Amino acid sequence: MAEPVAAAALDTPVDLAALLSERIRGIGTSQIGLVADRGRDDPDVVKLWIGEGDLPTPPFIVEAAHRAMQAGHTRYTTSLGLPALRAALGAYHARHWGVDVPADRFAVTAGGMNAIMQAAQALLEPGDEILIPAPAWPNLAEAVRITGGVPVTVPYRIQPDGRFTLPLSDIEAALTPRTRVIMVNSPSNPTGWTMPLAEMTALRDLARARGLWILSDEVYAHFTYGNQIAPSFLQICTEDDRLIVTNTFSKNWAMTGWRAGWVIFPRGLAPTFAKLGQYSTTSIPTFIQHACIAALDEGDGFIRTMVDRCAEARAILVEGLARLPGVTVAPPDGAFYLMPRIAGDEPSLDLAYRLLRDAKVGVAPGTAFGPAGEGLIRICFAISPELAREAVRRLSGVLGTGSSGRAN
Repeated sequence: MAEPVAAAALDTPVDLAALLSERIRGIGTSQIGLVADRGRDDPDVVKLWIGEGDLPTPPFIVEAAHRAMQAGHTRYTTSLGLPALRAALGAYHARHWGVDVPADRFAVTAGGMNAIMQAAQALLEPGDEILIPAPAWPNLAEAVRITGGVPVTVPYRIQPDGRFTLPLSDIEAALTPRTRVIMVNSPSNPTGWTMPLAEMTALRDLARARGLWILSDEVYAHFTYGNQIAPSFLQICTEDDRLIVTNTFSKNWAMTGWRAGWVIFPRGLAPTFAKLGQYSTTSIPTFIQHACIAALDEGDGFIRTMVDRCAEARAILVEGLARLPGVTVAPPDGAFYLMPRIAGDEPSLDLAYRLLRDAKVGVAPGTAFGPAGEGLIRICFAISPELAREAVRRLSGVLGTGSSGRAN
């Protein structure tokens, strides 16, 4: 019989969080969530803080999932994903980028985040460094820390007109003997920066020369505003290059809540990613995979509608914000975010709180994307033109009054 626990021991509070893994204790708190928590239940707030569009998932995708459930596709399947889905992914990449990626180089994941986590797990030993251009989506650095890697930021250069640039020389200067991976998110969340194909080629050559991996997050490739899809590293790399590409169904087909994505890896790594999938999610729901096939096969028209809609909202927001005193904003080349600079010394988190309170507009503070985001805010423009006009009207009422709330 077990000995009774002393009453004094029961009365002594224990900080169980302090007993967790040091890596887990160090996970950062999302500032996007901090702002959203103050207004997510307020129906009067124009919510531009989260990276998702305001359109529902297209009916043909929903109906495909429904048919699959009715047909009994509700059981386990292979960890790499349905063969038919991986074949559809191959056809999708051939159609849009003119590349031949066989089905055995794809793994289906629980969204783009799970794809990035699997890539980090596969590539990083404790202490390995990964270069990440910044400001950056915060999940990238936290995934690296969870796996024991070390995120090293390479700041974008902000031009006087508000454009973001990233010279290859800045990436090369950040390399150390501990560097193992170079992360590229193009088009970028949150900056909209898009890497030209010539610069991709130069980075590929640098990675080959140094024996480095490239981890390319190509989620926003369709969201460009010059009538041309963003280039992919798949166009210039071979199946034996040290390249991993991650992507998601969330953005193109308004499927953020479905949690479906994919990862593309070099030849011969299918067994590795099959195990990573098996020991993390086993697989994503089988009926959702059938819906993903419908998205790939039938969804090009919906993508064009999404991109055209974003282009119109982008123009409205850029034109409206550019007129405001102290606001510097440039139209981004890609993705569906603006990242304007707001003059003054008000911390960006405080500014986001103030815009939520006084303008009823929810934006993401620039520092949600790292220290390089101070003085900036991020605005998602995957919205209707009408909502974009309303956001401009409300923001103008606060930012255009000359009453900044900042110290002089």
